[in-house]
Amino acid sequence: MTQFESSARPFNWSWERATIALILIATMARIIALLINPLTLHADETQYWIWSQNFDWGYFSKPPMIAWLIGLSTSLFGNADWAVRMPTPFLHAATSSFIALIALRLWDERTAFWTCLAYLTLPAIWLSSSIISTDALLLCAWTGGLWALLRLRDGEGWPSAVGLGLAIGLGFLSKYAMIYFLVGTGIAMVIDAPTRLALLTRNGLIAGVLAAVLFAPNILWNAAHDFATVSHTAANANWGGSLGNPMELAEFIVGQFGVFGLIFFPILLVVLIVTLREFRTTSPNALLLAGYTLPPLIVVSVQSFISRAHANWAVAAYVAGTLLLVSFLLRGGRWRRMVLIGSIALHSVMGATMMIMVANPGLVEAVGASNSTKRIRGWHETAGAITSAGMAEEFDMVVFDDRNVFHQTQRYAPLLTKPLAMWQRFSGPSNHAEQIWPLENGSDASLLIVSHRPLEVARMREDFDNFVAVGSISIPLDGDKTREFTLWHARGYNRVLRDAAYEERWLAVDAAQ
Repeated sequence: MTQFESSARPFNWSWERATIALILIATMARIIALLINPLTLHADETQYWIWSQNFDWGYFSKPPMIAWLIGLSTSLFGNADWAVRMPTPFLHAATSSFIALIALRLWDERTAFWTCLAYLTLPAIWLSSSIISTDALLLCAWTGGLWALLRLRDGEGWPSAVGLGLAIGLGFLSKYAMIYFLVGTGIAMVIDAPTRLALLTRNGLIAGVLAAVLFAPNILWNAAHDFATVSHTAANANWGGSLGNPMELAEFIVGQFGVFGLIFFPILLVVLIVTLREFRTTSPNALLLAGYTLPPLIVVSVQSFISRAHANWAVAAYVAGTLLLVSFLLRGGRWRRMVLIGSIALHSVMGATMMIMVANPGLVEAVGASNSTKRIRGWHETAGAITSAGMAEEFDMVVFDDRNVFHQTQRYAPLLTKPLAMWQRFSGPSNHAEQIWPLENGSDASLLIVSHRPLEVARMREDFDNFVAVGSISIPLDGDKTREFTLWHARGYNRVLRDAAYEERWLAVDAAQ
């Protein structure tokens, strides 16, 4: 027996009851945390809420599932910030349930409990549980898909094929990183005969067709909108910049300690190396999980070296990664179980501390962490100040140069009844706000421009016949942090052509500063 194989323990109701209780307690605790959370939505969350006001098959930067879920939640609970975030605890409850079911199928009830506990206390899950994000949707679809695949692998027939197709299709409607699941499945078909035999049948065709049918409307939406979401994803990759950035790779790798754990991440790397090195004797289950863990880590590591990558871009690796790691730590020397328990305890303390801090501005300031909360503080005050300035009689419209401020004003300034619009820096829209609410070229309306980007002011001035400073706004945040704006009265919007000469001229100006 290898270290990853089932220990063939008898059925144990106590572990099963403990797992169910764990999921219920964690879910209820996170619901309560959302209800008492004093923080406003992050700008990305607000953008998703705005999308949810008009259901579609796609949006500028993401597939539609997050907007649909927020729309469902707010239709049930209202438009409070906690209602926008309410799908998150249930998504993680479903994900942890699928993870427990996968571990139960591969090993036993004891492994199911510890894998579920390890997942629920991962640093990334602590953070994810307090916000609404596409990662939570992706992880739920991913784990559901892996469970359905394992059922299909074990010969459980067409219902499992339907489940697999649903998971893949809904996963792609949640986040395009679901592509890594297909890569992992391709690897599984190569290295695992039961998976290959299960998928190269009518059941595999059912799963594939169903996934394609679910995802097709988003592809058609992209085609009808100049592939806006695909273009945004490519722009995020930023391959047009300086290529070859070892510091970005180092930053991404360091970030994985914060995503998966200070101790978990390096041990997972060792387990992956050992699994690959001893692939001839390693159990099929371990190889299968390694095949789902490695693609996101490898691809995003390469992406970070070529250009850049955010730490959460490889989060899909940690579904199979958690299963692989916990199985390893539960078997073998006693030190492994001590590492598992110690890491879970450390992650729990870190997560609880984070939740206490974000709810307590004084504590944030005392520990010098005010920079980490500045983006989610003071938006009611910010919106109030912008409303006071924008409702002056001399202004017909309020214009922004920052899509985050634009969206937060849309949400937190209900008394600002003047039309809102976005000034565009580039030749075409670079975000949803610019796509849907661009300032119309040739407009002679009297505009209040609320600028949050000082470096853009000179560029904006070129686009207007009249452009006069009329004030500023300063919003206190945690510690000594402030949110600063300059206000401008502008008329006669005649947009300078954003051609190559324009970009070269401003590139020279930026370089000279």
